[in-house]
Amino acid sequence: MTRQELIQQIREKQSFLCVGLDPDLKKLPQHLLTLDDPIFEFNKAIIDATAPYCVSYKPNLAFYEAFGLKGMRAFERTVDYLKTHCPDHFIIADAKRGDIGNTSAMYARTFFEEYDVDALTVAPYMGEDSVTPFLGYEGKWVVLLALTSNKGSKDFQLTEDANGERLFEKVLKTSQQWGNDENMMYVVGATQGRMFEDIRRIVPRHFLLVPGVGAQGGSLQEVCKYGMTKDCGLLVNSSRGIIYASSGEDFAEAAAEAAKKLQTEMAEELEKVKE
Repeated sequence: MTRQELIQQIREKQSFLCVGLDPDLKKLPQHLLTLDDPIFEFNKAIIDATAPYCVSYKPNLAFYEAFGLKGMRAFERTVDYLKTHCPDHFIIADAKRGDIGNTSAMYARTFFEEYDVDALTVAPYMGEDSVTPFLGYEGKWVVLLALTSNKGSKDFQLTEDANGERLFEKVLKTSQQWGNDENMMYVVGATQGRMFEDIRRIVPRHFLLVPGVGAQGGSLQEVCKYGMTKDCGLLVNSSRGIIYASSGEDFAEAAAEAAKKLQTEMAEELEKVKE
């Protein structure tokens, strides 16, 4: 999916919602556990219920790899279902890959050729040769970790060099030599608040994938105030707040309501950009 196609989807749906597909068997509704593939059946119901309100889905690979071959089969079925039934939705594999060049090349082949997803989250710690293999696929995106929403983000990402430049700022500046706003996004946690101002000074046009709204306590309004651009420039992810809105047989309906609520708030924020 191209940048312009993504922007068009956001405008048409009045939404920049990304739904995180993080299925945990311990949290799935009990009535699904008797099925042959409860993870896929859960995902399918969530997708059917939330597709009108979002533009993107983000399956987190950890929640599939934890169940071995069965889990990866569920991931594959989920991606196939999305590509067949939601062809205009942007699919992000949240795998946080990144290794020496030849290994990264194989990871890129896995996700961009075998699974044919639109984007992959990548860790930048090992530098240029660990990232560039992912950037050689036309229409595919690298979503580079920049400033995350977890408590430990301050341990490294906020550390300063002798010139006062923070590590996440160095990541943003250096990585722009590898890719551009047509094939690279950045992960920035919703809990970072006004730090979005600092980020936008460095990457004014790039899309940002923003986890942390909902269960992690991030504010959608604050993210939009400091991070939104005229093209929106945001994909705001919600996982637990949507997919686990209910643990009963009405889980899909509850997920739809939670997604619709966020979409309505997003439409209001997009209106502000037009003003």
